[in-house]
Amino acid sequence: MPTVDVRLSTGPSTVDYLRAGTGPGLVLVHGTGADGPGNWGPFIDALADRFTLIAPDLSGAGATRDAGGPILLDDLVRQVLGAADHAGLDRFHIAGHSLGGTVATAVAGTAPDRVLSLTPHAAWAKTDPWMAFQFDLWARLTRLDPELQARLLQFTAMGDATLRARTEADFEAATAGFTQAIRAVSDGYLRQIETDLTVDITALLPRITAPTVVISSADDRIVPPHHQRFMVEAIQGARLVEVPGGHGLPFENPELFVRTFTEVLDSHTTASILPEPTR
Repeated sequence: MPTVDVRLSTGPSTVDYLRAGTGPGLVLVHGTGADGPGNWGPFIDALADRFTLIAPDLSGAGATRDAGGPILLDDLVRQVLGAADHAGLDRFHIAGHSLGGTVATAVAGTAPDRVLSLTPHAAWAKTDPWMAFQFDLWARLTRLDPELQARLLQFTAMGDATLRARTEADFEAATAGFTQAIRAVSDGYLRQIETDLTVDITALLPRITAPTVVISSADDRIVPPHHQRFMVEAIQGARLVEVPGGHGLPFENPELFVRTFTEVLDSHTTASILPEPTR
């Protein structure tokens, strides 16, 4: 995968990013504890024939390296823009999941002249006490025993229908997979959780000029839907699409995730009427 050197407020970084496809630029930003290919794999496969896709690994993820220390949200914006520059994308569509949706929104507010459209999923503009308590619990559990954090995520990241359909064996298998994933990235995961605790991009929302569709998962218990409604109210002309499922929709129901984003991107790129929310 290509790499690009990006200077951060804390020192140098080397950003690893995936590039695929041809066509208009589309930047994909991953969430906490994930990386570009892991968060967006099925999506990349589905849209590589329509877009030039880039998916950077943010600090704390994948092969991206930095000087360590706190990860500032402004620096994640610098990394995304640096990867877009390196890929030759002067203007681009941008989408993000969870923390990646927040970063994508910050990119659209920081460089509004470069963003053709914005599509965040499960994003938020400011961490409130409820979320801060949750993120602090994530960090405590991850340090104590990653399996405990994996078990918690079973209930907070998935939608009600998915949880009701699972057997005891399903829960244990998913816990084993989550535990392995958290252990593999625990240092970077903890650093990104600290970033989650500090989010406040409210001042950037009025600066966004790109067509914006905010996607909200109805059963999201990590970033509840009122956060996405706040974003829609604060971004001029923004619209809301609600889908069934939980915060972890890319992993819970990748088919719905890809289909929803594809419909929204179609509405951006063809200026068609926004599709009805999938329920």
